[in-house]
Amino acid sequence: MEATILEARSISKYFHDPVTTQVLTDINFKLNKGEFASIIGKSGCGKSTLLYILSTMDTDYEGEVWIDGIGMKNKKDEELASVRNAKIGFVFQFHYLLNELSVLDNVMMPGLKLGHFSEKEIEQRAYEKLKVLGIQNEALKRPTQLSGGQKQRVAIARALINDPVIIMGDEPTGNLDKKNSEIVFNIFQELAEVYNQSLLIVTHDNEFAARTNRIIEMEDGKIIH
Repeated sequence: MEATILEARSISKYFHDPVTTQVLTDINFKLNKGEFASIIGKSGCGKSTLLYILSTMDTDYEGEVWIDGIGMKNKKDEELASVRNAKIGFVFQFHYLLNELSVLDNVMMPGLKLGHFSEKEIEQRAYEKLKVLGIQNEALKRPTQLSGGQKQRVAIARALINDPVIIMGDEPTGNLDKKNSEIVFNIFQELAEVYNQSLLIVTHDNEFAARTNRIIEMEDGKIIH
């Protein structure tokens, strides 16, 4: 029996501006270790809102989020920040790399922030992650010297640096062409199958979603499938 890495229990969310609107209604699901799941649904159905709650970045909701067996309710901001840094790796539509730093330094940053290893060890781990993603030769370049697909691979390496229990992605292939989307999909699949990494990816790309282990379909703030 695989361990449950992420659990949403009865999550509801309201926006109060200017009138109260319910954007998420009674969301319940579990994600197990090594599972590669996608969240799909039309724009405005609540996918990204849900992801921000699950990633602990949004704390204004009803219900409970459990990550790696730990409840996130009533935790202080700094506790949530340390959970995010240690247990969650993020990959967004835009890579958010710092152009003034080398690829290697970009990948090392969350590791240095977490501070569980020496700088030398973090550098070694960063090289390992870049190697897994086939871009170790670009380590000393600046992000401006890379293609869009390479930048997204650097962003994935950065998301992996602290060995998170889960990778969360918000449209990680949204800015990529078909060839690079395929590369990113294959990386995610390999992370799940070879490294037993759990992944939860919000996507508009139904072809991408169809190839994940499981599709969570949303409509009007509810899970319908």
